[in-house]
Amino acid sequence: MKNKLVIIGMPGSGKTTIGKLVAEKTGKPFIDLDEFIVEWTEKTIPQLFEKGEHHFREIETMACMEIAKRKGLIVSTGGGVIKKPINMEWLSDSGVIVFLDRPVDLIMADIIVQSRPLLKDGKEKLLTLYEERYELYKKYADEIIVNDRIIEEVCSDFIAIMNKYVML
Repeated sequence: MKNKLVIIGMPGSGKTTIGKLVAEKTGKPFIDLDEFIVEWTEKTIPQLFEKGEHHFREIETMACMEIAKRKGLIVSTGGGVIKKPINMEWLSDSGVIVFLDRPVDLIMADIIVQSRPLLKDGKEKLLTLYEERYELYKKYADEIIVNDRIIEEVCSDFIAIMNKYVML
């Protein structure tokens, strides 16, 4: 049985913000996978990326394995979690995967690229990542929610999905 909600999507799509709000509204525990990795490794995401993206992705896979063991959570993932199929196997085993699809022009209007390791080269990098990842997000998603409305409406869509999969 699917017992957790896993949010995937581009950096800046609202995964953490919306995940926290949905957790608040439903009383479910919330985990941001990147924050989990920081606590687990006692290193920041930029520090982990200093050893290369491959190094970070290996740690991310171990974190996915750990999160997969836990029940009843709302989890927001890093934008690149979909790059390794094993991550998605672990997360989808007991989780409903929801792609939070925010139009790239809205992401660009919202985010500060310097605060994100993979986007430090500017907004052009965001477009490249979008082109590389968009089909993977759709491939792995059980459900898709477009984040182009007010946050309350988007949260309501998540709660409806949780009801659909009998998570509440």
